[in-house]
Amino acid sequence: MKSSSELRTLLRSIDHKGYPAYKSLAGSYQFDRYVLTIDHVQGDPFASPSSLHIEVLNRDAGFPDTYYDRECVRIALQDYLTRQMERQFSAYNFKAKGSGKSGLLAISRCGQEILERSACQITAQKLIMRFHVGFPAFGRTINAMELDKILFDFLPKCVEKSCFFSLQDQQKLKAAIDLAEDQEFLRDYLKENGLAAFVANGSVLPRKSGVSNLPMAGSVPFSSPASMEITIKLPHAGEIRGMAVRQGITLIVGGGYHGKSTLLEALQMGVYNHIAGDGREYVITDDTAVKLRAEDGRSIRQADISMFISDLPNKKDTSCFSTEDASGSTSQAAGVIEGMEAGTRLFLIDEDTSATNFMVRDEFMQQVVSRNKEPITPFLERARDLYEKAGISTILVAGSSGAFFYIADTVLQMDCYRPVDITDHVKQLCGEHTSPRIQSPGFAVPDFAKRSFLSGYAGKGVAQSGSMESGQAGKYGNNPPRRDPRNNANDRKKVKTFGIDSFSIDRETVDLRYVEQLADSEQTAALAYMLRCALEQRPGSFRSVGQAARWLYQNLNQKGWEPFCSSFVPCGLAKPRIQELYACINRFRG
Repeated sequence: MKSSSELRTLLRSIDHKGYPAYKSLAGSYQFDRYVLTIDHVQGDPFASPSSLHIEVLNRDAGFPDTYYDRECVRIALQDYLTRQMERQFSAYNFKAKGSGKSGLLAISRCGQEILERSACQITAQKLIMRFHVGFPAFGRTINAMELDKILFDFLPKCVEKSCFFSLQDQQKLKAAIDLAEDQEFLRDYLKENGLAAFVANGSVLPRKSGVSNLPMAGSVPFSSPASMEITIKLPHAGEIRGMAVRQGITLIVGGGYHGKSTLLEALQMGVYNHIAGDGREYVITDDTAVKLRAEDGRSIRQADISMFISDLPNKKDTSCFSTEDASGSTSQAAGVIEGMEAGTRLFLIDEDTSATNFMVRDEFMQQVVSRNKEPITPFLERARDLYEKAGISTILVAGSSGAFFYIADTVLQMDCYRPVDITDHVKQLCGEHTSPRIQSPGFAVPDFAKRSFLSGYAGKGVAQSGSMESGQAGKYGNNPPRRDPRNNANDRKKVKTFGIDSFSIDRETVDLRYVEQLADSEQTAALAYMLRCALEQRPGSFRSVGQAARWLYQNLNQKGWEPFCSSFVPCGLAKPRIQELYACINRFRG
């Protein structure tokens, strides 16, 4: 490892040379209290900025062991420090002059959700902070003195104020850690007490706008119906009161613009922890919850949708169904099955974004089109079995069909953004009317092991160091995942991301627009890297989609980001849930 003075000497030696001379700076340099590593140098000042990271030993950083000895507090600390570094960088961004991206200082810009990101990683030994720097130039001529200013003046100040405990606002930092522990306590409380979700009184659910995830000023604070209100004593915040949504089938109804979808949207993002001031800090949902919707045109591969669709006129086998262009009802049926495979315990559904013929068929329609002529068994007739036989609850926003009242355990009416428990009233009304058919025979949980992974994918590339170690082979039979020796590390599959909505691998696009619980484009980038890693294993390495997803997630949990990256881990990745990983694999058409 070189010293910081050697870096300064190198900078002076390449000043005013052509931009490619910057490549000679790659490597690690010891500064007073940290190590700076230049991982990748951009090709010119107009290209994507250079990738760097710093490492600080934990004993030097000085954060208490209790701030990173458990996953929930470690992620909260990493999130807090990433936000601190982003604030510090904003004071120096583009203060160094030059053309193109010269002088850029950038790190992940965190949103309202607290996610595990590659930008900041805390291990048992050290703190790692990854970021981007635009190496300065005039035209394509190196301006080394401006980079010297960044690396020896701006960056040390940012590191000092972001990576050392003694210089933090310790009260704010402790509040962030305490909040994470309270949120984790609530998640455990849900599991232990048969709850699907909890919404604290006073929560602010509406968002500022369609393009801003900040809380809406002046909105009506949430207030639980008395019949559903419980009190929970948190480790740090003390007693809080709010609405407990019990496992089972919960129906949310009400007039238009009264807050039905707003509540559901808060619940769907309640699978993540949120920062203080978001308004949804104590909106906590079962962390396996999956939001379902119709996705016309999506691909489906080897899904057993016979629970919902069978006896097709073309005699196509729906127990192993594939299509490149699914209808709304078929895509939503596949979504249910794929969610079950991903381990969900809660489905979230908004009737507005669902296929009507998948959700319900009224009695008059069944008289006109007889049941033996209709291949679709609606969700209405499967929801009860999903809960009682598969342990999967449902929270459903409905507005057009009263048939759902007959399957609901709880009915909430949103009235001017305030929920009212009308369960007893609805049950009384149901007793006064003829019940529609609400349950169908033939429910069975599919055998997901039959869904093969993309064996024989015709792409080129190589797996990373993340392939399974030999000691783990027994878990996957006689054919554990391993990389193809015909490929080499310079022949990787090309990955491009397009914001939060999609990415491509070797020109094959994966459309994630309707995977609504993705919170950040960095999660999409991580999904692209993870899927690429799976595709670059030898054909036949995985017997099923589930095996591939579990292997990828096990690698991520045990080894971090390294197995999915090339020569270095970049800033700009965020950990997705395993439910989104399944959704990603299921939408890949390759």
